[in-house]
Amino acid sequence: MYKIQTLNKISPDGLALFPRDTYEIASEILNPDAVLVRSAKMHDMEIPATVKAIARAGAGVNNIPVPEMTEKGIVVFNTPGANANAVKELVLAALLFSSRPVHKAAEWAKGLIGKGDEIPDLAEKGKSQFVGPEIRGKTLGVIGLGAIGAMVANDAHSLGMNVIGYDPFISVDAAWSLSRGVSKAESLDILLGKADYITIHVPQTNETKGFINAEKLKIMKNGVRILNFARGGLVNNADMIKAVADGKVACYVSDFADEEMLKTENVICLPHLGASTPEAEDNCATMAVNQLIDFLENGNIVNSVNFPKCRIDGPIPKDGVRLCIANKNVPNMIGQITGVLAGASLNIESMTNQNRADVAYNLIDVNSAVDESVVNKLKAIDGIITVRAITGREHPVVHTEEE
Repeated sequence: MYKIQTLNKISPDGLALFPRDTYEIASEILNPDAVLVRSAKMHDMEIPATVKAIARAGAGVNNIPVPEMTEKGIVVFNTPGANANAVKELVLAALLFSSRPVHKAAEWAKGLIGKGDEIPDLAEKGKSQFVGPEIRGKTLGVIGLGAIGAMVANDAHSLGMNVIGYDPFISVDAAWSLSRGVSKAESLDILLGKADYITIHVPQTNETKGFINAEKLKIMKNGVRILNFARGGLVNNADMIKAVADGKVACYVSDFADEEMLKTENVICLPHLGASTPEAEDNCATMAVNQLIDFLENGNIVNSVNFPKCRIDGPIPKDGVRLCIANKNVPNMIGQITGVLAGASLNIESMTNQNRADVAYNLIDVNSAVDESVVNKLKAIDGIITVRAITGREHPVVHTEEE
């Protein structure tokens, strides 16, 4: 019986995928095998030694102490692309209301309550204060062309915008998904200098934190409109407030509320609504659950932020065992591992090894039972982080989605 702890309310559509005869799911549970989380902060939590994986039903993992989990051999999954359409739709809405101040107009119109038959005439007289430009024919700069950025770029192009994108780390799949009408900027500065609108879709790292700052703002056109639905820390708030006050930035829309930003005219802060749709919550939960099942039952890793992608397609040998071994990425680990197996007269049917930075992960199918003493010998190898043996049995192989 696998035990799954949920730290937030998880979509029932996702939870329903766990086979109830082999999985126990609860928010309070002793010795869980895995944790499902959305926004709960885990940095100060004591993670039980039984936990083998954490699945975040969403893309960002800032709420999870990833380096510490890596040291313990705990695989951290996320769900890239599962909420992409929800975020994309909100970005497109923000693109429009950053130009046409419909939110201000709606609030002003509410002030006409009680004017009765005068309302139509008063509305006609007052509408001139809410004029804004059309987006058709304007240039949109998309920084980051992952799942969300690519969708924004394609749909903005369909709306008649000139779209330029910048992403030095664009994946092959993302490149294939882009419309031919999306141009590539040779550098970030070129994009910043050309764009009438800029939307940010990059992860927050030590390198990207505060990268939209006074220096970058100087390069931009006067009256530029900027959207940030990625992470609040990507923008230097003090520099942005000054740029808005000076008129350099006509409007800044952020999905991350901040005290000073909320006080600033022509800054629109939303309460992190990007993925707040029932469809996105269902998609994220479904992907997270499928990844956990595939990992717990088959040892496969897809969409991990701290371990390499590694899988064996096909079932575990019916009378054998699949060994899932995490180790430090140092020389001669495979030789030592296979040496232990050879010493126990275990024949390897299939094997794959992948690495990511300082960590490597191995999946090894052997054709017979593995004695506990063999597992202990593997664990005793210097550099081994975790060893898990999954007994062969007949069950369907789960194919998880990838970015």
